[in-house]
Amino acid sequence: MIYPRLSTVSTARALHRRAPPHSAELAELLSRYANIAPRPINLSQLLSFGRPVTPDSVLASVSYTLAELPRRLATRVRTLETLPFIVGTNPYISKTLNAYKDSFTWLATHDPVTSLPENEEFVEKLAGLVQHHTNDIPTMAKGFQESARYMSPTQISNFLDGAIRNRISVRLIAEQHITLSKALSEATDIDRYVGVVDAQCSPHQMIRMCGSFVSELCEATLGSSPEFIIDGDPDATFPYVPVHLEYIITEILKNSFRATVEQHHKAHGSTTTKRLPPINITLSPPTTQSPNHEHYFSIRIRDQGGGVSPSNMARIFSYAFTTAGRDAQRNMQDDDEGGPYAAQHVGGSAAVGDGGNGDASLFGEITGKGLQTGLGTIAGLGYGLPMSRLYAKYFGGSLDLFSLEGWGSDVFLKLRCLDEAGDSAI
Repeated sequence: MIYPRLSTVSTARALHRRAPPHSAELAELLSRYANIAPRPINLSQLLSFGRPVTPDSVLASVSYTLAELPRRLATRVRTLETLPFIVGTNPYISKTLNAYKDSFTWLATHDPVTSLPENEEFVEKLAGLVQHHTNDIPTMAKGFQESARYMSPTQISNFLDGAIRNRISVRLIAEQHITLSKALSEATDIDRYVGVVDAQCSPHQMIRMCGSFVSELCEATLGSSPEFIIDGDPDATFPYVPVHLEYIITEILKNSFRATVEQHHKAHGSTTTKRLPPINITLSPPTTQSPNHEHYFSIRIRDQGGGVSPSNMARIFSYAFTTAGRDAQRNMQDDDEGGPYAAQHVGGSAAVGDGGNGDASLFGEITGKGLQTGLGTIAGLGYGLPMSRLYAKYFGGSLDLFSLEGWGSDVFLKLRCLDEAGDSAI
């Protein structure tokens, strides 16, 4: 894609002109919060509110929530305001900015919560706020798609990285407090769950659940599906956020299953006359011999899907890059049902745009019909791997892919045990 040069100095200045000024109160609030750099989430403190869950710990949690959320939302407001002027005036970008302003104002001006009845009312409104922001990322993606000529792909990717990390932290803080508040009045396994963290999260069970879904999706979409074999230590558990692990595993398996079927369909002309090689998944729990006392749960997912070509390796973690064939993508996007994982986490509950122009430019796949199904397609959306890596890295883990072209790929996922993890990425 060729980006047009700005023809005049006045046009260049117009592109970076700031949005209209806020009210005096909002400007003062934004200045107060945004001038303080967002702190990494103190995971130990966040978990301490649920060990055990008491009226005092819930009130301490709501105080933490009211202190941290406005700071992060103020950062997003200021970041959106620094976009080039033409980008900022796009209706989708502007809509997102206004939503952040409204939520920031409500939280920054909220009175201290000093009793459980007050907290109950706050939690109800906070849950509504979380739901209100469900479509923020796809909405922004649509805006960037429409105004991509004014920013480079690298600029947009960097912006989305920050926006998604911010989203993870905001949802984690908000949902942790909501979950802890509900735990006071509901019967929960307090020894296992600390808010949204499962102290005995089982990768084996998660892989079986995600693998079953992906198998059915692959069978329905491509006509065949490989088996998956789990080895290593299937009984091992570790403390983690289950919905984060669910997203990561599902996206990796979707890539491996699709690549395996397509590779062997191409090689043998039919997926029904030859047995597909299995996906091999190895589970490796943390050891007590770590020299720096940092414990990680490691997962290797190995397929024989032909690997990734060297020309594509540099782009596999780029937004809207996909190795799925265009014909396959069009066929997959005919399914609007979505299944049990529809619109998970980032996709939201509905499409922002219909993507009817067939544009394959940056974010075209994210904001097209595929958004309606979220994870209910086997390939083609282009944000599975970069999103998965952000989730993995958030608490200090990693996600790496190694390819043997012509044979297959190995994905190495390393996740930090959250009961011993330090601060989050932001």
